[in-house]
Amino acid sequence: MSFIGTNSWGEPELQSGDIVKDAIRKEQVLKEISAAQDDLRALVSRVQAVQGDVDKLTSDNATLQMYIDNLTMQMAKRK
Repeated sequence: MSFIGTNSWGEPELQSGDIVKDAIRKEQVLKEISAAQDDLRALVSRVQAVQGDVDKLTSDNATLQMYIDNLTMQMAKRK
């Protein structure tokens, strides 16, 4: 394979010299893309789980703040 220039992505364009090597390289690239997609799916799943935790904690914090506010008002009324 020899380089004949660069494509629009800045990657060197290869001159087809060996069809078998080209096919193997394409297969490797496809496997890398598939692995990257799987990793991305796992990350998205983790982000969604963490977002659920954050939403629950935010709700719990609001409940606790309401409880604190009510206690504060009750204490102020007793004085």
